[in-house]
Amino acid sequence: MKIPENIEVNGKNFSVKKLLGKGKGGYSYLAEKDGKKYTLKQIHHEPCDYFQFGNKIEAESRDYQRLLEVGINIPKLYEIDFEKEIVLKEFIDGEDIVSLIKNNKMKDEYLSQAREMAEKINAKGLNLDYYPTNFIVQDEKLFYIDYECSEYSDEWNFENWGKKYWSKTEDFKNSFCKDD
Repeated sequence: MKIPENIEVNGKNFSVKKLLGKGKGGYSYLAEKDGKKYTLKQIHHEPCDYFQFGNKIEAESRDYQRLLEVGINIPKLYEIDFEKEIVLKEFIDGEDIVSLIKNNKMKDEYLSQAREMAEKINAKGLNLDYYPTNFIVQDEKLFYIDYECSEYSDEWNFENWGKKYWSKTEDFKNSFCKDD
């Protein structure tokens, strides 16, 4: 995949520095404008066997508002280009949970913060996507960097699904340590 050099968001040009990651809903890039760093998410429409999407860009906007209301630590949303399906948000500079686990730097307090997020969001009848690449620690504070949230289900809550990827279990090793 060729990484674009620049991406325009609502008439403003951003310089793309690198690919941060690819999720089931889009590609996230580190972008800069006027010396400031941003995360730029370009929605994609590639097939996903295990998840059915509605309108992804509308979901980004809706879910951001829901997470704000709940009080989950998330990057600030700067703007959405609905036509080009691009989300421009605050860049959270830190390590994701996968890197922390792999490098033996995972702390119990990060797991506690994830559980606190889960309690807050579950009380509103929602789940987060607890996959550990969706969480970054910056200055000892855990951020949920994706805006995706879905209707609550016991099957997909943190205790029943998410936490198995938050330590060096077989599930973690099978998902994140294949190339090690």
